[in-house]
Amino acid sequence: MPLLNYRHAFLLLLLVFVLAGCSERKLETPVTLKGDIFGTFYQVTLADPITAERRDTLKNGILDELEAVDASMSTYRDDAELVAFNQAPVGEWQTLSAPLIHVLKVARSVSEASHGAFDITVGGLVNLWSFGPEARPEEVPSDALIEQRLSEVGMQTLELDVDDNRARRLKDVFVDLSGVAKGYATDQVADYLDEQGIDNYLVNLGGEVKVDGHRDGKEEPWRIGVEVPRDGQPRAEHVLPLENTSVATSGDYRNYFEADGRRYSHTIDPRTGRPIRHQLASVTVVHPSNARADAWATAMTVLGEREGMRLAQRHDLAVLMLVRQGEGWQSLASPAFVARFGQDRVKRMGIEVVNAVDRLPSGKDEAP
Repeated sequence: MPLLNYRHAFLLLLLVFVLAGCSERKLETPVTLKGDIFGTFYQVTLADPITAERRDTLKNGILDELEAVDASMSTYRDDAELVAFNQAPVGEWQTLSAPLIHVLKVARSVSEASHGAFDITVGGLVNLWSFGPEARPEEVPSDALIEQRLSEVGMQTLELDVDDNRARRLKDVFVDLSGVAKGYATDQVADYLDEQGIDNYLVNLGGEVKVDGHRDGKEEPWRIGVEVPRDGQPRAEHVLPLENTSVATSGDYRNYFEADGRRYSHTIDPRTGRPIRHQLASVTVVHPSNARADAWATAMTVLGEREGMRLAQRHDLAVLMLVRQGEGWQSLASPAFVARFGQDRVKRMGIEVVNAVDRLPSGKDEAP
């Protein structure tokens, strides 16, 4: 072979190696993937070294997981599986996907444990109070309308057949999974990352967080901030170190409307048919399952600080509550929360440990 051809062959081989090296070059960590979904945001932070090609593959996979949950459990999409279920004839069994059945099962278990404080059949009331897909005017509904919708609420109106993946509505209730579906979606994204061999990540879906491994890929825990219940610019009051767990927060200080000088929370008490009116501003639950943490946080937000903390102690839940006190607030922690983060750390954060629920206010005082 002529010398020139050898030289060309060598240069071609060198170019192939250079291009291969560029395609396998690892990105600087952490790698952040983000976007919008469910009317909120998602942000996934990866501490594992990955290539640009791997990053793009993971982002597409994450979007597929989120889209699947949205297509199944949204109440805002006409083509959603949940919308079809809500429109199905009353009393007729409907075959549902395994994910939807799973979330309905989680919802039922937390509803039973909270004695109805968490209830996914409250959708009709949520819509009535302007916080659902009906998009009613921001005005206070009449007592007659509230009582009418309230008479249709109750988990006993929803029957599940988990073995055969089917369910039916025994009344014309509107099932709303907004108190659990976002947590389930967070779990699904985390499961996907586990399946893809990612060891160190943080998933943040509109404030619902799940982490695995460490933020430096070695020993530094992930850290998330718990916002203070203050209108305007949010600010983290407590910073929690997390490893291999999840956190969900429910609060009444962001989504509300005002009428006649009174503020109405988006959180509806399914037992009264009206927005909650107490001093508990937010509840943060630390739990391996973000779906369950999401549902538990909603239930305790409905119950208020006294009954909510009683529920946390009964079920050994790691819970942090922020309670309004005049212009400020008080931070309260369950014993399981202290056991998880340590007595010294909790004290340094200025959080009071609640061992005797009877010392708390009744929780019936109206919020400002």
